[in-house]
Amino acid sequence: MSAAFHVPAIDIAPYIAGGTDADRADVARQVDEAARTVGFMQILGHGIPLEAWARLGRASDRFFELPLDVKKQYRAPDGVNRGYSPPRSERLSLSLGVEKAERMNDFFEAFNVGATAADYAHADVDPGMYSENIWPGESDTFQGDVELWMSHARVVARVMMRIFTDALGLPAGYFDAYTDHSLDVLRMNNYALPEGERVELDGDLIGMGEHTDFGIVTLLWADDVKGLQVLDADGGWHDVSPLPGALLVNLGDLTARWTNERWRSTLHRVKPPVIDGRIKRRRSAAFFFDGNVDAVITTLPGCVAEGETELYGPITVGEHIEAKLNGSRGLVNNTTDTEREAGRVLASRS
Repeated sequence: MSAAFHVPAIDIAPYIAGGTDADRADVARQVDEAARTVGFMQILGHGIPLEAWARLGRASDRFFELPLDVKKQYRAPDGVNRGYSPPRSERLSLSLGVEKAERMNDFFEAFNVGATAADYAHADVDPGMYSENIWPGESDTFQGDVELWMSHARVVARVMMRIFTDALGLPAGYFDAYTDHSLDVLRMNNYALPEGERVELDGDLIGMGEHTDFGIVTLLWADDVKGLQVLDADGGWHDVSPLPGALLVNLGDLTARWTNERWRSTLHRVKPPVIDGRIKRRRSAAFFFDGNVDAVITTLPGCVAEGETELYGPITVGEHIEAKLNGSRGLVNNTTDTEREAGRVLASRS
């Protein structure tokens, strides 16, 4: 990263391990600053044990090493955000209304799991939105490894909501009613091809196209292979790699809507390195904390200053997520509230 672009590292241990009021206030201040200026941060002191990191890596490796025809058996039906997505079956840039005729679909492959209706028996949720997971049968440890990571990620995501509450000056527990049956999704990503296979380019190669994340907050587990790039306020792209043991955390669209873009849902993409015609292996896993599907998102108190206007009207979490997924996975160009982001992508310096 250049000296002019910095993703701050923030230790949230005061919220995890019982810090003082002053310590927590300092953490909230740092998060507010990062949210206003970058929209990305590196979170340390999160308390996730090394075993959980290692087991998630094992689960990801074992699944993506399977033959492509075996992995394709775990594709979900259309409209269900679960299971396997093969390479070049999605285009993330369509989620924000950017369509480039010269570009191939995104080169990554992915596997999704998430919260199910059984997880929220108290809320009487729609099983169609909280779908059952599809678990591959080739590994007897895969489900346990993935569920262990998700259990830790949920805890950290809810800690981040406490920090957001303090940073925005809201009453304690303000976001609980929006997140007590959160539409959580864990997406494991792989950018490598099978050993010895070459990249046949029929357009501009992109690992994962330009996009903002759809929900409230994202927690990213990633290896140290370069590829993730973040767009700065001046239209330049910057490589971002996590510090050892750090979670990369970024804000999603719903948080930007809540704060009237006081906090940024930052555009990012993945450009996998191609060496001698082959993509170098890169892995990541994004935990999306998206909120209740039926929650209505409107501008938060105190986020519209005198003389400003509200940038967004009310929308439910489900409506917003559906429009975004219709773009990225349905390959339908999404033009709902995407004009500003699409303009920034098209004006960026590649």
